[in-house]
Amino acid sequence: MRPPAPRTPAGADTGAEPVLVLGAGPVGQTAALLLARRGVPVLVLDARPERDAVGSKAICQQRDVLDVWDWLGAGTLTREGLTWDTARTFYRERELFSVRLPDPGASPLPPFVNISQSRTEQVLDERMAAAGLTTLWNHRVTGLTQDEHGVTVQCQTPGGRVSLRGSHALSCLGAHGGSVRQALGIAFEGTSFDDRFLICDIRADLAGWERERRFYFDPEWNPGRQVLIHPCPDSVYRIDWQVPSDFDLAAEQASGRLDARVRQIIGERPYEIVWHSVYRFHTRVADRMRAGRVLLAGDNAHLVAPFGARGLNSGVQDAENAAWKLAYVRAGWAGEELLESYHTERHAAALENADVTSATMRFLVPRSEQEHRTRLDVLERALTEEAARALVDSGRLAEPFWYTDSALTTPCTERPFGGRPARGQAPAPCPGVVMPDAPVALPGPGAPERLRPLLREGLTLLAGPAPGDGDPDAFLSGVRAAAREATPAPVTALYLHEIDATGALTRALAPEPGQVWLVRPDAHVAAVVTGADAVREAVRTALGAAAATV
Repeated sequence: MRPPAPRTPAGADTGAEPVLVLGAGPVGQTAALLLARRGVPVLVLDARPERDAVGSKAICQQRDVLDVWDWLGAGTLTREGLTWDTARTFYRERELFSVRLPDPGASPLPPFVNISQSRTEQVLDERMAAAGLTTLWNHRVTGLTQDEHGVTVQCQTPGGRVSLRGSHALSCLGAHGGSVRQALGIAFEGTSFDDRFLICDIRADLAGWERERRFYFDPEWNPGRQVLIHPCPDSVYRIDWQVPSDFDLAAEQASGRLDARVRQIIGERPYEIVWHSVYRFHTRVADRMRAGRVLLAGDNAHLVAPFGARGLNSGVQDAENAAWKLAYVRAGWAGEELLESYHTERHAAALENADVTSATMRFLVPRSEQEHRTRLDVLERALTEEAARALVDSGRLAEPFWYTDSALTTPCTERPFGGRPARGQAPAPCPGVVMPDAPVALPGPGAPERLRPLLREGLTLLAGPAPGDGDPDAFLSGVRAAAREATPAPVTALYLHEIDATGALTRALAPEPGQVWLVRPDAHVAAVVTGADAVREAVRTALGAAAATV
């Protein structure tokens, strides 16, 4: 067995100018850390005077996002976060059904954790400090220009206007970062929902609720609308009430009605309100997520309703997709066409999330009499019919997007994509999907103990058994040589059966003799091929070279 290739060397990026990361929320922080981990100089800007650690905001972080943060040294978020294991859904006073989350299987990471965005930002700030990264606070982006060599960002600071130069810019400015979209001529069309949602973080002792998510349709204490209750660490519970468009939080507090709302749920137990806010939800997707040397990520590129936790999770996946591609382009390992694949892949993901969450919102907030009747019929039938319960939509939890139609993916007729799987299930491994995680056994001190960290070090070739009676060393050497003919980027080639510590990975992939699985640095399968020539072409395709010749 050959040891894995070393981490992408810091010296591989010879560019003097940094990548400008605009916005220091979790998406911007993650992007900065990923770029720095790949040896790319980074400068982070934010309009705020300092970190404002307020409220729970985005609380539900999905396993594949936790995996990214774990690779960046922020595994404490997984350890501190709380994972509920039972989801209860009620219609009025009756429980329709409860769902227990499946066992995480081969991955040591939980399906997701609930942890406040403010704590997430604090941990990522600590990792940025450890990596030598700083944030320029009080830098409000007011404009942006670019040329063939780089990007210039104009900022307003307390001391006046300044201009900052970078090779590229990654805009993570959130929903209100219209200055970048306007400068690039990018539209941000979509819809808004009239109803609002009141969100309260309360601290209370709710015995028996610590590991349960509760969703109420049309309870008598919020008639015609919904309530969602999520447990968080430190005995904090996040409660979301759907409220009318004219809801007045100040009046609600002054009259005592806010206390009454809480009491209707928790009874006479003592509690304290940690944070509260009122939100109006939107569904919007930018028509472009890349314009030249500028990439848009997170809420700056797409907004969706939070039911299913597809906002921050999708933003982190934007950051991961952008970071490895920017690093490879800057190092000269791929051409600018690789950046266009950022738009095509992540824009498709944004549209998918908009589709899924819009369906949820149509069920939660019907806009027509027909939609009202449909929802009522489903809920009434769900009281007694198992089939109707599958139609109750309170949000499909976030999941990685599948790049099965990407120009970077080489299709495999023997392993086709089976379409969107049922809720809570992952698609079978095939080109375009994220590689399942599993324990691995590698030589040497400090070697990864599971697959995903190994994959993020570069391009990875996982080979099935050598074909026929061929020399195993010669087969693996030939596969590796073919990949290196296609790219100077780091390549790791390993026999699957030699690193599979438990057999879980071999069972999941079921490789044929001579078959090679090519995996991208973001852990998505790029190809399943046989033969050195096919490996060489698949590597070129995965780095955008094939798209450039079309």
